[in-house]
Amino acid sequence: MAKRSIFASISLVAIVLGLLLAVQFRVSNNFPNGIPRERTQELAGELRQLTGENETLQKEIYDLKLKLEQVNAGRQQAVQAIQSELDKAKIAAGIITVTGPGVEVILDNPQGFDPTLPAELSIIRDDDLLKVVNELRAAGTEALSLNGHRITPITEIRLAGSFINVNTKRVVPPYQILAIGDPDAMEEALTLPGGLLDYLGGDLGIEIKIKKHEELTVPAYSGDLELNYAKQT
Repeated sequence: MAKRSIFASISLVAIVLGLLLAVQFRVSNNFPNGIPRERTQELAGELRQLTGENETLQKEIYDLKLKLEQVNAGRQQAVQAIQSELDKAKIAAGIITVTGPGVEVILDNPQGFDPTLPAELSIIRDDDLLKVVNELRAAGTEALSLNGHRITPITEIRLAGSFINVNTKRVVPPYQILAIGDPDAMEEALTLPGGLLDYLGGDLGIEIKIKKHEELTVPAYSGDLELNYAKQT
């Protein structure tokens, strides 16, 4: 609406400017010989006035064009801001693949553990994996995956029968967790003395490896994100 108004203003000013130029031309070309001195001075004054109005209108056109450029620039900035927020929302929802610095955490059963045993007899339980994921989230991670499955706000990590499921997909050890964020902050959170990994590795004997990376790739969520009950308010 503002853009249309500026266009209309520029058109109106251009029309008025054209009329003034036409009048100015007629005045300057219709000075017959023998015009009384008073009339000559009067016409000269009118000419100066028209010239001043001409300059004023030209400045107004310039100002209106500048405002139009600002409107266009503002619209582009608004589109860019909306796109930036949309990209952030997509990352938070887990529906796009992302890359960045982070940590890789690998958890495996102790050496000598029979890999053919069902998950409910595994040393690593579903709640252990969930605790590690929550610890990383608390440390500021921005994207997570577990054995190649993106962790989203609606992801479940739970024991289902004889296996652990992530996003309804079966996962087996070793469990690889990729987390994008500040590598130092996440490593520090996981390795606090007496913290979670001390308990998992020391008390339970779970084999744990943590490696910092300058760049990791966390895949997009590949499941169904259909929401049946939550509505925008």
